[in-house]
Amino acid sequence: MAMIRNSGIIFRQLFDRTSCTYTYMLACSKTKDALLIDPVKELIERDLNLINQLDLKLKYVLNTHVHADHITSSGQIKKILDGVKSIISKESGAVADVHVENNDSIKLGENIDLLVKSTPGHTNGCVSYFLANGPCVFTGDALLIRGCGRTDFQQGDSGKLYDSIHSQLFTIPDECIVYPAHDYNGNTCSTIGEEKLYNPRLCRTRDEFIDLMKNLKLQLPKLIDIAVPANMVCGV
Repeated sequence: MAMIRNSGIIFRQLFDRTSCTYTYMLACSKTKDALLIDPVKELIERDLNLINQLDLKLKYVLNTHVHADHITSSGQIKKILDGVKSIISKESGAVADVHVENNDSIKLGENIDLLVKSTPGHTNGCVSYFLANGPCVFTGDALLIRGCGRTDFQQGDSGKLYDSIHSQLFTIPDECIVYPAHDYNGNTCSTIGEEKLYNPRLCRTRDEFIDLMKNLKLQLPKLIDIAVPANMVCGV
């Protein structure tokens, strides 16, 4: 697993075997302020134990979008820890303490400044979080390793997703590490350069991509009818 190349940042990549979801923890090594990205409700004890063991102060819980395959632990964490703020995109329409838009900045401690990049297409409210001094980008379900988020439900739009990835993510330096919200094949990370060269969906033309996404014929996520309504209200 590639790591963030910055000694001022504490970083962990955590995995949920059930939904194949990655949760990410970032913390400032000086102030000990921390945040979580895309936490899973069933693994709240694991995540909070890690925060406690590393003597960190959790400040923010971020979601890249309204998930359809698991319930976020954002709301439960807020009930357990005072002062924690939930963050999601304004476009998602979901409940949160802070709603972000394209080019907003999320600052934490002395070393962490996440740039919000609007990357809709999988859902209207998808965002990616770019850390320039990583350099890395947390791409949610927009850009996956050798893949991308599906576009056949929840405001999915293949053309919009193609445009988002090429304009917002493929313009980031090639060496930037890609950390997705999911992986189903045992991969932990990639780079922007790798995905530009080797992603079999995104190496195509826009029209070819749209046609491909129309014909994936995937089953809906098992928890979609439960997860989406729950995540619209912070997972509570």
